[in-house]
Amino acid sequence: MALKIGIAGPVGSGKTSLIESLTNVLKDKYSLGIVTNDIYTTEDANYLKKTLDLDENRILGVETGGCPHTAIRDDISMNQKAVVELEEKFNPDIIFVESGGDNLSATFSYELIDYYLYVIDVAQGADIPRKKGAGLLFSDLLVVNKTDLAPYVGVDLEQMKEDVANNRKNKPSLFITNKDEKSLEKLIEWLEVLL
Repeated sequence: MALKIGIAGPVGSGKTSLIESLTNVLKDKYSLGIVTNDIYTTEDANYLKKTLDLDENRILGVETGGCPHTAIRDDISMNQKAVVELEEKFNPDIIFVESGGDNLSATFSYELIDYYLYVIDVAQGADIPRKKGAGLLFSDLLVVNKTDLAPYVGVDLEQMKEDVANNRKNKPSLFITNKDEKSLEKLIEWLEVLL
């Protein structure tokens, strides 16, 4: 059975880019599979098939046809079918299940995934941690992405870290940027501990 990692977060927070970066680092060490969700297209899956040095059959796009977080929480059948297909064909070590971009309420059913991370980014506003939302509060790991943009969008990163700590309590969080591979190391460590 694969370790199934859900990745949720608003549109533009960097979920697909994060999967791309993680895959490039992990693909030579682990067998991987990827499921992406979009409402009307398989755009994210198509992008990853073009950019990743990974068998494109290991990347499945799911068209949810409606609310993205419904397909990862309430009626998981389409995603579950894709996950089972990858497990039966490839027996991967890790399957990433990316939610279609959605608001702060997105959460995964633990019948679909084993753990999930919720991705926000500093360019969406420093107040996001204070706005809370189920994904931000209850995810197994909160990832604050694009920290390199903080000076350009007027975000006080230290204040944002304090707000995250206050709202997440004892739950873990990471502040990263895809521009610096070293910042992904802690995320990779988190994944490897789960394995």
